[in-house]
Amino acid sequence: MHQPHPTSGEQPPEPQRPSMPSSVQNAVRFMYAGAGLTALELIVYLVTIGSLRNAIHKTFPTYSAARVHQVEVTSIAFTTVYLVITIGLWLWMARASAAGRNYARITGSVLFGLNTLNVLLQLARPHASVALVVILLVWLAGLGAVIMLWRRESGAYFSPRTP
Repeated sequence: MHQPHPTSGEQPPEPQRPSMPSSVQNAVRFMYAGAGLTALELIVYLVTIGSLRNAIHKTFPTYSAARVHQVEVTSIAFTTVYLVITIGLWLWMARASAAGRNYARITGSVLFGLNTLNVLLQLARPHASVALVVILLVWLAGLGAVIMLWRRESGAYFSPRTP
């Protein structure tokens, strides 16, 4: 094997990563589906904003009109920013997983855990029924991705490269 001379400026060749196993390919597909479903969730949320005021008033009947409006505006702003960030996280995790970055498996699993808690919280909040269906589909995409990332055949792809 050729060893580069320390003063030649020649870098040792990058070790080869094994080809992407189908489990990782499927995980990446689940992640892109999660990004798409989250975009759909954002669209559904924005389309059903009109029902938000009624849902807030029904859940909190003692709130004044001003308080209902305040909760409505805060909810719209927070949810919109949250969903845009979530789409970015899905895309980042998909690209990092496809590149074989081990942190992607760990970070993706932690984000899935946080999403699970979020789904449980969503069940307690006022929401449109259609939105709940999309939220659950997003969660299922995350579940599928995490399962695929941690399959045995995925392990070698995410192992650190050694020269």
